[in-house]
Amino acid sequence: MSTPLPSLTPDPHSYARPAEARVRHLALDLTVDFTTRTLAGLATWQLDRSEGTTELLLDARGLLIETVVVGGSEGTPTTFNLGPNDPVLGQPLRIDLHPDTDSVTIRYRTSPEAAALQWLAPEQTAERMHPFLFTQSQAILARTWIPCQDSPGVRFTYEARVRVPAALLALMSATNPQSRNALGEYNFSMEQPIPAYLMALAVGDLGFTPISGRTGVYAEPVTLPRSASEFIDLEKMVATAEELYGPYRWERYDLLVLPPSFPFGGMENPRLTFVTPTIITGDRSLTSLIAHELAHSWSGNLVTNATWNDFWLNEGFTVYFERRIMEKLYGRFYADMLQVLGYSDLLATIDEIGPTSSDTHLHLNLAGRNPDEGLTDIAYEKGDYLLLTLEHLVGRARLDTFIKEYFTRHSFQSMDTASFVAYLRRELLDQEPTLEERLQLDAWINGPGIPQVAPPVVSERFAAVEEALAQWQHGTPAAHLATTHWSSHEWLHFLHGLPQPLTSEQLAELDVVFGFTHSHNAELLAAWFPLTLAAGYYAADAALHQFLTRVGRRKFLVPLYKALLATPNGLARAQALYAEARPNYHAVATSTLDALVGLG
Repeated sequence: MSTPLPSLTPDPHSYARPAEARVRHLALDLTVDFTTRTLAGLATWQLDRSEGTTELLLDARGLLIETVVVGGSEGTPTTFNLGPNDPVLGQPLRIDLHPDTDSVTIRYRTSPEAAALQWLAPEQTAERMHPFLFTQSQAILARTWIPCQDSPGVRFTYEARVRVPAALLALMSATNPQSRNALGEYNFSMEQPIPAYLMALAVGDLGFTPISGRTGVYAEPVTLPRSASEFIDLEKMVATAEELYGPYRWERYDLLVLPPSFPFGGMENPRLTFVTPTIITGDRSLTSLIAHELAHSWSGNLVTNATWNDFWLNEGFTVYFERRIMEKLYGRFYADMLQVLGYSDLLATIDEIGPTSSDTHLHLNLAGRNPDEGLTDIAYEKGDYLLLTLEHLVGRARLDTFIKEYFTRHSFQSMDTASFVAYLRRELLDQEPTLEERLQLDAWINGPGIPQVAPPVVSERFAAVEEALAQWQHGTPAAHLATTHWSSHEWLHFLHGLPQPLTSEQLAELDVVFGFTHSHNAELLAAWFPLTLAAGYYAADAALHQFLTRVGRRKFLVPLYKALLATPNGLARAQALYAEARPNYHAVATSTLDALVGLG
């Protein structure tokens, strides 16, 4: 096609030049080889081109490019080259186009070290019988398993054929099978255009349980019953989200419970959210994470940050949306607890980064850096706090109308910060004199820390927790505290509020009464272990060792290794434990921990 292409926000994390030649549809044909830990096959891209364009630029990292042809898989060979390798960005793949080229087919193979691909041995799975593979493409790791225009501003549809061992099931961020077939060959289709970071593949011994006509849960068979029970409110969440901000546009909403090495809490892959098993507690107390990933079906998947500098547009809206879903399902008190916990995380992040650092701005400058450095609580919690402040100023009804219209008008499009600010002014702020001044919009987006205009964040339930903390500090035995009906959020607030330093004897008293060391709640364990390390409470060491060698969620790993490093002989302890645990961690986690622990 030789017509001018719409312009996109320049992306410092992609070599692509989508104003000249842009991908619009992918046909993927891959074979999964667990022996060599590689994917191999064909990627055929349908293209849109501006007049006079002579080459297509794709992003690649660690890929072996064997051949490239134009005009379909049986087309004409063309010349190509891989440019210099950048440790973050990988290599530009330049493909020469003929005057009539509207598609290119790339035969390639991934590296066994491809950062997006996590290959698990059978003993690293729940059932310990079959190997497992899952991908994590966000932020710029799709290029390690597919040659692509790896920018959130570039969207495409896709179809795929994937061959796997016959005993395993393959799933993608697309239409999915619900049972295995004898041949081990699966076909997929994604008709809604998505960016490359939402490309996802998982292969393993998996079963499926429906929750409703459009929702369900995939997991390893031994994990499936507990998973289905934990997420029984899945359909209610989808229906609640639709009531708030409009129809769900992706047809099905299913969950895939991954092995514990998954580096995130969840990943919002369209139609198939990947989720950590660390939120399965038996009491559904951590399912706000599901509400968060579901909310991404509007904020992020439907309207996407144009670049990773604009990441807050994905996550700030999603956190706000998540808490609105939880409020509607479980009450205002529940959402208030989540808000206070999030605010505490925000304060801790600002303190760690530095209160005057530009990395505490909502709009970031990540050029020349790994975009994962922008995946902090600033984007999530400061972004949410901006929307909460806007709600405080204009009222919930007006803000809801604005957000719903925002999602509708910009569906399947990308949005950068400058364009959003212009839209916000035009549709909301300019309608009321002094509103932008009272909001202090620029201070939120381009300033450090938290603007003083932000409303207070409070929780009535947490007031009772703080009273119990005060009683304990003044000598009331732990067994006499009124904690009988506390939720996991109240327990988390309790742990965060404990005075420091604590003695080993004090922690022993709390542990005997409340059983923190042997909790099945990963959030509580992640808050408890830093206290035990600081106090030298060695009774928790075995549980800490088990946690760090089993769980790969980066949110937990980084602070726990930091706490371990801060102890006497901490470096040697951390390095020994990390050497044992590292094979179970995803590259997203090891890229941070290698430098932290000093052992790669």
